[in-house]
Amino acid sequence: MKQLQEKILTDGQVLSDSVLKVDSFLNHQIDPVLMQAIGEEFASKFADEGITKILTLESSGIAPAMMTGLVLGVPVIFARKRKSLTLINELYTASVHSFTKNETNEISVSQKFIGKDDVVLILDDFLANGQAALGLIDIVEQADAALGGVAIVIEKGFQSGGKMIRDRGVRVESLANIASLANGKVEFLEEVPAG
Repeated sequence: MKQLQEKILTDGQVLSDSVLKVDSFLNHQIDPVLMQAIGEEFASKFADEGITKILTLESSGIAPAMMTGLVLGVPVIFARKRKSLTLINELYTASVHSFTKNETNEISVSQKFIGKDDVVLILDDFLANGQAALGLIDIVEQADAALGGVAIVIEKGFQSGGKMIRDRGVRVESLANIASLANGKVEFLEEVPAG
């Protein structure tokens, strides 16, 4: 997605060979016009999958998931990372390790929001080591729901997560796939032409 790649190049900050900061448009301050374009792109990519719910992780996945849900006309559910006094019973839970924050969180979703009749699209802001996506896939499997695919705004293609998820036979669609962050420079994986 050219618009997203341009935004990464102009507004993203490479903090190290493995960390890209995009807090000016994706995961702190949010660019609504870009989020709308992201939602339209994901909705187009997954239009034929029969998606009934979108599942993301709080908080950075919520904005692109909302815009995708708006276009597809389906509810968006976000897995909570923090305990809530109102979310205590009948939960699907999974453990997710964040390498960026160096912490493990138990994520949870109320069982009343995902069931066996659902086709769930998992959507997140980043795919690096794949732990968040695996935790969300675990929740979909606990619900006995169908997995319609995994939608990722930015994939760090030089890390193992994308390959690990794809090797499970899961469709992964990333709008920007980064080949390298070496020497403070963002390089994207080139799209492989079909055929």
